[in-house]
Amino acid sequence: MRIGHGYDVHRLINDPDRRLVLGGVELPSELALEGHSDADVLTHAVMDALLGALALGDIGKHFPDTDDRYLGISSMLLLEKVMELVRAAGASVSNIDATVIAQRPRLAGYIDDMRASLAAALGVDISRVSVKATTEEKLGFTGRGEGIAAHAVVLLEE
Repeated sequence: MRIGHGYDVHRLINDPDRRLVLGGVELPSELALEGHSDADVLTHAVMDALLGALALGDIGKHFPDTDDRYLGISSMLLLEKVMELVRAAGASVSNIDATVIAQRPRLAGYIDDMRASLAAALGVDISRVSVKATTEEKLGFTGRGEGIAAHAVVLLEE
């Protein structure tokens, strides 16, 4: 067994040309996350956890924000590429537990869609993917609505 932890954060911005995507699910919002890719903070945390479990670095090493091939790319496509690395290493996902930290928007109605989207990209049953959401009671940058953060822990079997 190998354990990996991932963390990511992105700033919330008002940009009508960007969408708010979490776990591969587009959420209705006047705000979006700023980033080189689609800035899917939840998927980024999951990818970093997977890469970390195998000591393969982080997503910045594999998909640098200086490379225009990744400009605006769906993070779900990047997650599929990370899963190719996981499989090449002879590992499989046992389970993932992730937490999104956001004061807004409210995420409760989208959690199961995020779980299903991540499970499909990971090639695992939805019962192996946990996604939770919490606020920080208006404390810190997430509590002030300035950004969204996510943590993910993954257990891989070799």
